Amino acid sequence: MLAPLSAARRAARFAWYRSGLFWRTFLLMSLLTAASIGSWIGMLNMFQRGPQVQQTAELVVSVVTLTKAALIHSAPEQRRELLFELASSEGIRIFTLNEDDIIEPPPDNRLMPEIAAMVRERLGKQTRFSSNVNGVPGFYISFNIDEDEYWLMLERERLAGLSREQWLGWATLVGLLSLLGAALISSLVNRPLARLTAAARTIAKGEKPDPLPEKGSQEIIEANRSFNQMVDDLAQVEKDRAVILAGISHDLRTPLARMQLEVEMANLPDDAREGMQSDINQMDAIIGQFLDYAKPTDAATFVSVNLSEMLAEVGREAGRIRDLRVRVDLMPGVHVMGNATDLRRVVNNIIENARKYGKTPGQDYTEIAIVLRVKATGHGRRAVIEICDHGVGVPEDQINQLLKPFTRLDSARGQANGAGLGLAIVERVLTRHNAELTVSNREGGGLLLQLALPLAG
Repeated sequence: MLAPLSAARRAARFAWYRSGLFWRTFLLMSLLTAASIGSWIGMLNMFQRGPQVQQTAELVVSVVTLTKAALIHSAPEQRRELLFELASSEGIRIFTLNEDDIIEPPPDNRLMPEIAAMVRERLGKQTRFSSNVNGVPGFYISFNIDEDEYWLMLERERLAGLSREQWLGWATLVGLLSLLGAALISSLVNRPLARLTAAARTIAKGEKPDPLPEKGSQEIIEANRSFNQMVDDLAQVEKDRAVILAGISHDLRTPLARMQLEVEMANLPDDAREGMQSDINQMDAIIGQFLDYAKPTDAATFVSVNLSEMLAEVGREAGRIRDLRVRVDLMPGVHVMGNATDLRRVVNNIIENARKYGKTPGQDYTEIAIVLRVKATGHGRRAVIEICDHGVGVPEDQINQLLKPFTRLDSARGQANGAGLGLAIVERVLTRHNAELTVSNREGGGLLLQLALPLAG
């Protein structure tokens, strides 16, 4: 049985619907469709108006002329049958026109004035039109036979074109179908881009995305195939790097351990022994920093970490160090998703960096404060860790340099040995945890680091 889709997978599936590119494409196609429909209706109306007026006028004239001729030339005793035949077969009725007839104006539409003018030009200026005579609706045209006047009534359906409401209805239907088509085309265009974006974000989080489907247009196939190949290559690079790291750890630290043992057993003056041991320890620490910086953080290992308990434990351990004074203020029960070992390494690196560079002026120790709160940020509610020292701080224009690998601002923070990877390791690990790092000078002196991590659940 297939496992249910995760929230991230479900969100990625419909990411195309929320993307700005989808709505821009949809809006442009909708505007183009609306302009096309409007132009089509305008052109149809312009080119259809003249032929429709002429066709309707000729129909009216022909019906009146033929009916009048049939009545004139038919035998008096057969006129009743003729009128019945015209009514039943052709929908044409003849009524006597009386002066007391209740007459309503002709149909009110945009073509009627032109139709009436053309009919009067053929049948005479005395020709009248009506839409209702004595309460009977229809299309009435008057005509004369000798001195007598008559009404000829045609069914409205024979003369009716598309009304304004019908035009609006058809235009609305075509517009809706066009909008649905625009939405479908926009989704087809943007869905591959949304998949690619979601996959790239997955890689940025340290996870391996599912392979992109290699189907669709040739351009999409080539892009997805190249991306899948890149993901496989990155995975292979990670495997190779793990092997290299293991080799470095073994090949370098084993000789260092032997050197440490030889120094301990050698008959050396105390000063020489302490100097050599310090150099060996420094080399071991630098190798450790290199390994920590290069070590990948696998998001698959993330679990719910009790950040409050972890920081309390780290604070207790740091408080045992001779030249550290640690104060903690922690909100209880704060949990985040992450790798507990990597998060502990992050906090320890920051504390060690402060111990080296942030000594309180006039003292031989470093004061450090660790505060944990849950705050609302631009990315929602997050666990915010604040770690600060009471040293001299860093010049404002050099703060960004702190996060670059192999950078040490010794002139500002005091001399110390190291590879300059402490804060670079911190930022690298936090990036894999989808967290944010902010570095600034503390009000009153010292450096303040704020770590904002997503809450668990």
